[in-house]
Amino acid sequence: MQLRTLSAVLATASLAACAGMGAKPMMYSQATLPDPVKVPAGHTVAMETVGAGDITYECRAKANTPGEFEWFFVGPDAKLMDRKGAQVGKYYGPPATWESMDGSKVTAVQVAVAPNGTGNIPYQLVKANPAMGTGRMQGVSYIQRVATQGGVAPAAPCAAASMGQKQVVKYQADYIFYRAM
Repeated sequence: MQLRTLSAVLATASLAACAGMGAKPMMYSQATLPDPVKVPAGHTVAMETVGAGDITYECRAKANTPGEFEWFFVGPDAKLMDRKGAQVGKYYGPPATWESMDGSKVTAVQVAVAPNGTGNIPYQLVKANPAMGTGRMQGVSYIQRVATQGGVAPAAPCAAASMGQKQVVKYQADYIFYRAM
């Protein structure tokens, strides 16, 4: 009898442990982010993605500074993947556009940026415009760019002789999508 009771207890414990395996992962926490790039209260995480790809820069004359030149951000081209590595969309521009594999997409307006270490593009918070198409991007209110790696302007010189030349740099970042509650 005791053996049956012990077997029943062990079976129940095993089932409980297995039930936790399919549990929803913890939502992204913005607790450690600088205040300017935190999403306002009243919004919840709708989707977490990892963007990996390229950012193109072009050597251009510096605005309002005759005789000086700089690398100008032209736009991104990245795949958006879920936390398991499956592609769920793409990110491209201009204008900055996040597009789901279901065809829905959003553009957005930058709200704030904050530094994220040498060699990394900054953290960013953007406010989404109304979605185009029906799908995962419907109702997205804000997008945060966090966990950035690389993507800064090239180290190569940008001068009159290199005007118009383009350079492509690799980058990766997490894009966290929010909806109003």
